[in-house]
This record gives sequence, C-alpha cells and structure tokens, in this order.
Amino acid sequence: MPHDVTLIATLAVGFVFAFVLGYFAHRLRLPPLVGYLLAGVMIGRLAPGVVADSAITGQLAEIGVMLLMFGVGLHFSTADLMAVRRIAVPGAVVQIALATAIGVGMTHFWGWNFGAGLVLGLSLSVASTVVLLKALEERNAVSTPNGRITIGWLIVEDLAMVLTLVLLPAFAEALGGHVPADGHGIGEGSLLANLGQTLVKVTAFVLIVLFFGPRVMPWLLRQVARTGSRELFTLCVLAVSLGIAFGSAKLFDVSYALGAFFAGVVLSESDLSHKAAANSLPLQDAFAVLFFVSVGMMFNPAILLEQPGKVLSVLGLIIVGKSLLALGIVLGLGYPLSTGLTAAAALAQVGEFSFILAGLGIAYKLMPVEGLSLILAGSILSITLSPALFALVDWIGGRLAASPRWRGAYETGRGQAYPRLLAELEASKLQLERKSAAHKTFTPEELVGQFPLFANLSAEQREVLLLHFETRRVQPGERVIRAGDKANNVYFISSGEVEVVPRGGNESIKLGPGAFFGEMALLTGAPRSADVTALDYCKFLTLSRRDFRQLLKKYPLIRDQVVAQASERGAMNVSLLEKSLAEQEPPVAGN
Repeated sequence: MPHDVTLIATLAVGFVFAFVLGYFAHRLRLPPLVGYLLAGVMIGRLAPGVVADSAITGQLAEIGVMLLMFGVGLHFSTADLMAVRRIAVPGAVVQIALATAIGVGMTHFWGWNFGAGLVLGLSLSVASTVVLLKALEERNAVSTPNGRITIGWLIVEDLAMVLTLVLLPAFAEALGGHVPADGHGIGEGSLLANLGQTLVKVTAFVLIVLFFGPRVMPWLLRQVARTGSRELFTLCVLAVSLGIAFGSAKLFDVSYALGAFFAGVVLSESDLSHKAAANSLPLQDAFAVLFFVSVGMMFNPAILLEQPGKVLSVLGLIIVGKSLLALGIVLGLGYPLSTGLTAAAALAQVGEFSFILAGLGIAYKLMPVEGLSLILAGSILSITLSPALFALVDWIGGRLAASPRWRGAYETGRGQAYPRLLAELEASKLQLERKSAAHKTFTPEELVGQFPLFANLSAEQREVLLLHFETRRVQPGERVIRAGDKANNVYFISSGEVEVVPRGGNESIKLGPGAFFGEMALLTGAPRSADVTALDYCKFLTLSRRDFRQLLKKYPLIRDQVVAQASERGAMNVSLLEKSLAEQEPPVAGN
C-alpha cells in the first residue's frame, strides 16, 4: 500500500551525496567535512524539497548535534585541561574576545546591528575540534606537548560555546532578537529575571547530573556490559546520551547540546568510556554527516558572487586574524614559536559550534540568514586551505629549528613557562598511568597469558569476563580465607604467593601467580576446608559465587578443568591431613 517515504528519501539522498563528495574530497587530500557541506549545497540548490525534506533533515541534524556533543563530553579530560590551563584558558578567552570584537567591528561597516555582529563574531572565533584532531593524527602529534596544548585550547573554546548556547536565549531580546514561543522556556520579563531564571535551571541541571550521574551511570554501564550483549550496551549508551539530552531540554529548558555534553562527561568517569565511544561512534558519524549536510542545504552559493567582499572579510578574519591573534597570545605568554605556529594553524578554520551557534542566532532573529551563508563560505574555504596551512607551518618550523639563531625561541621560548608546562604534562601523564594501573585488571590477551584456564574463550568473551572480576590486594601475613567460613568468592592470583593449610593439618602447599583457590567450597556448597594466608604482597582477581557458577554453566570446558582441579586438590588435602595425623600419633611402646 502507498506510504510516505520522505524520511527514507532524505536519509538515502543525504548519505549517497555525502559519501560521493566526501570520498572525492578525501582523494583531493581535503577533509571529508568539505564534501559533506558541498553535498548539502547540491541537495539544497538542485532539488530543494523534492528528494530531501529540510524539516526532517533538521531533526536528524539535531540528533547529530546531540551525538557530537556527547562525543565531546565523553573525551573531555579534566586532567589534561588542568595541565595546560596556564596557556589554554587565557589564550582561548582572549582570542575569542578579540576575534569577536573584530567581527562586531567588521559587521558594523556592513550596517548590521550589534546582536548580529556578536553572533557572527562568536561563530567565527572558534575552531573545529574534529578538523584539528584529524590534522594532528595525520602528523602523529596528538600526544605531543603542542598537540595537547592546542587540544586543551579548543576544549576551552568548546566550553565557552556551551556557555554561550545557554546564555544566548536569555540575552536574545536585549540584543534585538525575538524568542520563539517554545524557545527554552524563557518568558517575558526583564533581562535580569530571564538571565537569573536560565542560570538557576542550568545550575540545577548541572548539579543533579554531576551528583547522581557518576554514582549511577557508570554502574549502569558496567551492569549492562556484564551481560555480554553488544546490542544492549550500544542501546544503553544511546539511551543515556539522547535520554539525558531530551530530558534536560524538557525538564530544565536547557539545550539538547548541553544535555548531551554532560551525558558524555558523566560517562567519561566510567572505565568503559572507551567502549561506549567505540560503540556509539558509527551512529555519531552517520548523524554528524547529516548535520553537516543540513547545514550545507542552508548555504546560498550565490553569495560568493553577490558579496565577495564580505566573504573575503570573513575568510581573512578566520585565516589571518585568528592565526595572528593566536601567535601573538602564545608568544606574549612566553611560550615558544613552535607552540604559537601550531596554535595559529589549528585555529585557522571554523566548524561544528559555529554552525550550531549561527543556527541558534537565526532562530532568535539575531542574525540574517546571509550570516550563515557567510560562515559556511568561510568554513568551506578555510577547512579546504587547512592542510596547506599546516604544511606551511611545518616548513617554517623546519627552517627555524635548523637555524642556530632561532632554534632557542622556536623550541623553548623565554622564561620558565614552557619548561613548567612540560613538567606538569609529565606529572599529569604519570598520575593518569597510576590511576589506570590501580583499576586495571588485564587486557583480554593478558588474561590468557596469566591464566591459561581461559584460553578457549574468544577475545570478546574474555572482555566480558573481565567485567565480572573484582580486584583485592592483601599484605603479607593477612588471612585471606579461614577454614569453616562460608564461601563467597573464588580467587585468581595475579601477583604474590599464598600458603594453603587444610583444616586440622600442619602440611601446606604454596600457590603463585596464575593459580586460583577457593573453588572447592563454591562447587560443593560446604564451608571452607582450608586456611589461606598471604606470604607477601598479593593482588587477586575475585569472582563472586553467582558469577563463578554462571561462568561454569556457560563454558563447559572451563567447568571440566575447574572440577578436575578441585578433585585433585581434594585428594591432596586428604593426603596431607592423613600425613599430619600420622605424624601426631605417639610411638607404640615395644614389648
């Protein structure tokens, strides 16, 4: 029977055009993002409303925004940001303020009002984290000091834009805009009342999420992961990201983007955050593509011919203005030329947040639609030129590093600012490694190397099994198990050595790394039959009675090995006990 296929057509056309143009952009050594934007331009100009519905595309793009912001929050690292705070925070704030001021001044000559200039200036002042990460990955520079500085810089910019998205509705009317009837619940009244209402709601939302989120969400994620179902885990991640985003918008009148960002921040506290990111990445990529396509559909290419001066002004602010501002700020703070050049190249483009903010500015009647076309033109051109700019920076850096006159200024700068930052980055790295080691059990590969018992499990099965382990550490001389106690856990020795003494006996056996104990009582349901004492510092991986029995039920080969080991140990315990009793019997007097 006939039915509406608008959604299917929108998805099909959007993905096909984005794939084809994204592929050609990649072959031309351009970011695929350029192809996605051009795909939207083609769809919007060649067949508007015929093969793709802009309203549906807009809703799909909203999902893309939520997933993009969820990904930003999921990779947000407080430790990395704190390590580079002395340059990232003042650098980003000053650069945003100056670039925005230049944007306001530029639009003043165009005859725009202050509100329109402010939105345009803010949109042009921030760079794309996606484009930067791609450029750093291609140069293997993500983990370098300059790479971590620029990533921290852009994180501060992202946070500033999150705050801007929150505050813009409250200031919209004061800046000459108009708030829609359904615009985040901002009612009529004074600016101060609207701002206060917004801040109260946002503060309540942030406090609730940050208080309950780290206590509930990582636990929930771990419980779902323990089921071993990839579908349930992915569904849980999507439910958390989209559910918090939607709930925050309905209950606290904050944007979907802000809710999704904090959902990612909450899940970043979990040791499964990397798995959550990996499982959500395909959907995040797919809907992010639709977001860029929907933005491209709003672009009017005619502006390149009708307003070439404005386009060149916007492009000049992005590439020349922001680059020089970043370079000057970095050198003014005493950091080396290498850092300044990297920051200059990194900030010479605009991306995701620029489009989100511009769309919000248009929705609140603050900026004309022409502004979005100018931002899009600047974005497409700057992202296209970004690889060439990084190549130019690399060439300049190579020449400066080879010059005895400039090598010092290029590599170390002046004063102690850069050496102190390097020390803080190293301390942050060591702290992260210690934290990771404290919570680490094994990788799926290391588990087999340590415990051959699990050699027959697949990598995915071992990964799920690791989620059931709990870590326990004991000191030398500490009693791990007492004979006669109720059995609750089985112990796998990761490091150290223990002594096992059967009840009533004097003989003992010693177990080291790779061995396990405590399984006999769990198999029979009887009390513990031996004392187990740590001989040195030990680390154990433990399984609860319930998890141990499920393991044996699910994997018969492991059950057979454990039962055979338990039978062998039972016979050994009997033998040791008999030997001990024989040694305790008094000698029989002769005739």
